[in-house]
Formats: sequence, C-alpha cells, structure tokens
Amino acid sequence: MSRRSALAAIAVLLLVTGTLTIPRTSPAAAEAEVRGFVDAHSHLFSYEAFGGLLMCGRPFHAQGVEKALTDCADHHPNGELAWYENLTRTGSPTGTHDPVGWPTFRDWPAHDSLTHQQAYYTWVERAWRGGLRVMVNHLVANRQLCVIYPLKRNACDEMASIRRQAERARELQDHIDAEHGGPGQGWFRIVRDPAEARQVVQAGKLAVVLGVETSEPFGCRTLLGIPRCTRGQIDRGLDEMHALGVRSMFVCHKYDNALCGVRFDSGTQGAIVNLGNLLSGGSFWQARTCTGPAHDNPIDPGGVLPDPIAGLLPPGVSLPLYPPAPHCNTRGLTELGEYMVKGMIERGMLVEIDHMSVKAAERTLDLLEAARYPGVISSHSWTDPHFFGRVYALGGMITQYGHDAEHFVAEWARTEPLRREHRIAGYGYGLDVNGMGRLPGPRAGNSGNPVTYPFATFDGGERLDRLRTGERVWDVNTDGVANYGLVPDWIEDMRIIAGDEIVRDLAAGAEAYLRMWEAASSSRSST
Repeated sequence: MSRRSALAAIAVLLLVTGTLTIPRTSPAAAEAEVRGFVDAHSHLFSYEAFGGLLMCGRPFHAQGVEKALTDCADHHPNGELAWYENLTRTGSPTGTHDPVGWPTFRDWPAHDSLTHQQAYYTWVERAWRGGLRVMVNHLVANRQLCVIYPLKRNACDEMASIRRQAERARELQDHIDAEHGGPGQGWFRIVRDPAEARQVVQAGKLAVVLGVETSEPFGCRTLLGIPRCTRGQIDRGLDEMHALGVRSMFVCHKYDNALCGVRFDSGTQGAIVNLGNLLSGGSFWQARTCTGPAHDNPIDPGGVLPDPIAGLLPPGVSLPLYPPAPHCNTRGLTELGEYMVKGMIERGMLVEIDHMSVKAAERTLDLLEAARYPGVISSHSWTDPHFFGRVYALGGMITQYGHDAEHFVAEWARTEPLRREHRIAGYGYGLDVNGMGRLPGPRAGNSGNPVTYPFATFDGGERLDRLRTGERVWDVNTDGVANYGLVPDWIEDMRIIAGDEIVRDLAAGAEAYLRMWEAASSSRSST
C-alpha cells in the first residue's frame, strides 16, 4: 500500500469511528516523524502590497544585498517625511531615523520598525539553519490601505497583488537554487501538498506553504451592504489560488466584506481600521455588547485618528459611539462566506479563522464540525481563546503570535493543559514578519540570565554566534528579534526561562502541522 493510500485509510477509519483527533502513535507515522519549528504566519513579499511603496526593502534582489536593503525614497534624508513609519513605531506621525540600510543598519531593521524589510533571505536562511522546517508565507493585500497611502507603483487590485507576490516567491526559490547548484538544489522549497512538504522536511530543507491573507478575496467586498461578488467568482478565485499553489487562506481580514465580519482592532489602530471599513464598504463597524463568553477585541472609545488620516473622513462624519464593552461584531459568516468555506473544504485547503468575528468563527467551526474537517488553524493569536478547544477537537492547530519571550512562554504554559486534554503534540508560532506587527522585543531584566553566544541549535547541529550583516552585529539581549535571522536566538531565550520542554514542543511543531494538513487532504479525498 502506498503512503498516500495508507493516509486515506486512516482518514476513513477516523470518520467511521467518530474519532476526530489525529493518531499520534501509529508505526507509520512514527517512522516518518520530522523535527523542527513551524512558522504558520509570515509575509516575505509584502513589499509588493499596499501599492508597493509603503514597505521599504526586499527579501532579495538579483543585483545583491546593497540593492535589496535600501530605504524608501520618501524616508530620505532623515525619516522626517516617513509619517506612516513614525506613526506605527512611536504613535506620532513626526520623528526621524537614519534611512541608510546596507551596510550600516543603524536604525533598521528593528523589532518595532514596521515599514522596513525584516526578512532578507539570508536571515531566513539563518532561521532555517536554527531549526525552522515549515513556513507559511501569506500573500497579503489591502486595497483600502493602498488607496489611502499616497505613494504607489502598483495598482491597488488585491488579487493582482497576490499574483505578483506568488511570482516573487518562485523567483526567490530560483535565486536560492542558483546559489546551491541549480533547480531543486536550494534549501527554500515551495510545496503544494503535505507529501511533498514531508519529503522536503525529511531532506532537511524548508517547506514553504503559500497562503493568502487579504481583505477582499476575489473582489468580495460590499457597498452599502450589497455584495460585490458571486458564487461563480468564488469558485473561479479558489480554483486560481489552488493552481497558484495556495493551500491556506483567510476569509476576511481587517474590514467587513461580503463573506464575513471581522474581529476588531483597538486603540488608534482600531480607529484607523474602522475608517478604512467606512471607506471600503460604506459603513463603520456595527457592534453590540456581547452576551456570551467569547468576544471580539474592544473598540476603544478614546481612539483618535492621527492628523494625516483624519482628513479622509467625509465632511460632517465622525467616528461612531459604541455600547459598553465587551464588543461583538453584529456581522457573522454570510451565505457567500459559507459557500467559500465549503469550497475550501472541497479543495483540501486550510481554513484560517483568525480575523473572523466571533459570530463568523462560531459558524465556520459549525461547518467544519459538520464536515469533520480537521484543516483549521488560528495562526497568529487573532481569535478568541474560547474557540481553542473546538479547533483542537477537530484536529486543527493553534500557533501563537510572536510575542516577547516571557509573554510567549506564559501563553504556551497557560494552554498546555488544553493541548494535553486533546492529545495535541507540538506547538508553533506565527511571527507575522513584514505584516505591520512588531516582532519580539528584548526580554526585560535579562542581565542576570542572558542568551550567551555562541549557542547550540535545538538539535545540536550547529552553533550560532551573533548575527552579522554588513557592518551591523545584532544581539537578541539588546535588540530583540530585529529581523528574521534572530528567531533562533529568541527560541534560545525562551529555553533559558522555560527549560527544554518548550523547545521540545516547538520542535514537534512541523510534525503537528504536517499531520493536520495530511488529515485535511485525506478527509477531502475520502469525501
């Protein structure tokens, strides 16, 4: 019996017996088991999104690092005009920074600089050498942010941006192949199914899964409550994404769309995103006071629009007032959203429930449970924890956002009893690199027990000294995860404060992800 046939047989057995958790101890699985980390949520090519001039620098350039790691033109001469960088880094649109990247890197990349490239490919290579074995690279787009930002070289059509980023991903694979002897020889391998991914990881390389995180999949936005897409568009869109190699996908992101309502943002960022919701679909978020245990992020009544953004409000319109927290979005999963979720199940794609409102997530989990479909993931801590048990019961996976070491360890420990209850082996992270979110900062008070260099990787295969690029040397004790190359240092930092157990759980993460994906593929085949 072939390996794929064996997996299908296991899936049939699960359906017949009603056992929804994935077997952990079968001889075949034990023989094929892999070790290594999984990053289930990152964005290597977001520099092509949002009009193509909001994010500065690239993960690679055919002419070398000196062309790849340069600042945006509007950040020169001293960063004073970089209002979006300043706003997201300091909370104020005013500020300065040294725009020079290569070779000095005085001010960027940094863990809290959100518009500068943080995932140059040699930094990703260091993370791979440190144990990374599965990376989900989400192709990302946001039409409204593209429209709002005044500088652009690319059109704001989200699906065009997704296609462009998929092309860049394959260009990077070719670039790395050329450095390592030719086609198929590089360590960066884009995979299309779990069997191929497992082969790549068993060979010691990095399996790269393509995902999509976009606000208007296939143009599915609303205008004054009227959907601007059809079932036919969803079918054609899912078929195109599947043909591109996309295997994991969000249904909604940041703004309510024709498919589902979103989980809110809070504070100043929430005010900006709420304005985007108005400009995108014609209405602000609609919220009620929650009556159940699950809730969306609260809408801050004191959220204020920064001056460069406030002028986008229509004349006479102000941010709305909301009822008392906890807040729940009144919008859930629409009929078109249900159609898309079912279409993803039919194609064996992984359903991302982060960014869904609790009302949408509840209905999505209902559909997945009815189909006994294990292909579900919360990849970067943007769903209510009350759903964790249902995700685990299906055989899905939860990977935590890349918080600072102490916060990450605390959440790993808090959720350990739930994983034990559901016999879940393996844990992962969703670093969200280049995703407009901060990377882990340096651990406070670490002078008594710092990371000491060089340190051994989790499997003892290498010893890593401080990361150096050009003239700059980074140290996780003072810089945090300033770029993706410092992820092994961050994991070593967590080992220092939590012991070897957390590293063992993280090293089982790649296997846990592959088993979830295999079960989803088998479930689809059996159906």
